[in-house]
Amino acid sequence: MDFLEIAKRRYATKKYNAAKKISAEQIEELKQIIRLSPSSINSQPWRFTFVTNETVKKELASESYMNEQAINDAGLLVVFSVMDNIEHFEKRNIAILPEGWITGFYEPMIKANGDAATQSWMEHQVYLSLGYFLSACASMGLDSTPMEGINRTAYKEILQQDGYAPLFAVTVGYADVSDLTHPSVSKKSRFDLEEVVKSV
Repeated sequence: MDFLEIAKRRYATKKYNAAKKISAEQIEELKQIIRLSPSSINSQPWRFTFVTNETVKKELASESYMNEQAINDAGLLVVFSVMDNIEHFEKRNIAILPEGWITGFYEPMIKANGDAATQSWMEHQVYLSLGYFLSACASMGLDSTPMEGINRTAYKEILQQDGYAPLFAVTVGYADVSDLTHPSVSKKSRFDLEEVVKSV
C-alpha cells in the first residue's frame, strides 16, 4: 500500500476492538521507530512511555476524561512527555551538539527569548514526533488516536517520571468496525485541496 492510500485510510479511532491486541513485536518496532523521530537540531527533548500494564493503563484512563473507554480498550497507550528542566536539557541534550548549532541557532534564536519560549520550543519538538508516530502506526496496519484530553498533573504523578512533563497520549490498537467514525461508516472529512495547499 502506498502512503497516499495509508493516509486516506488512517483516522482518529474512537472505539477499539478490546479483544484484538497489538503484538509484543509490533510494540518493539514502534519503540524503535519513535526513537528515530526528527527534531530541530536533533534536540530530542522527550520521553515516550509505552503503557501496556492494565492496572497502570486503567489509572491513566480514569484521568483522561472522554478518552477513558478508548484507553481501556486499546492494547497500547503511549504517553508523550517533554523535559521540564531547561538547565538539565542544555547539559544533557544541547551540550553534545555541534558548536555551530548551539551558537548559530539555539543560543540566539531560542534561548535568547527566555525560559517560556524555550520550553514552548521544546514542546513543539515532541509534537513533531506525533505525526511521525501516527504515520508509523498506519503503515503497520494499526489504528491510533492522539489525545490532548488528559489530566497532565495526574499522569505525571501516576508515571512518576521526574524531569518530564506529559503533554498528550496516543492509543494504539485495532478499531472496532462499529465505530461511527470508521472510514467504512463515515467518509473522511477534509477541506478541498485547493483551499489548504497552494503552489507558487
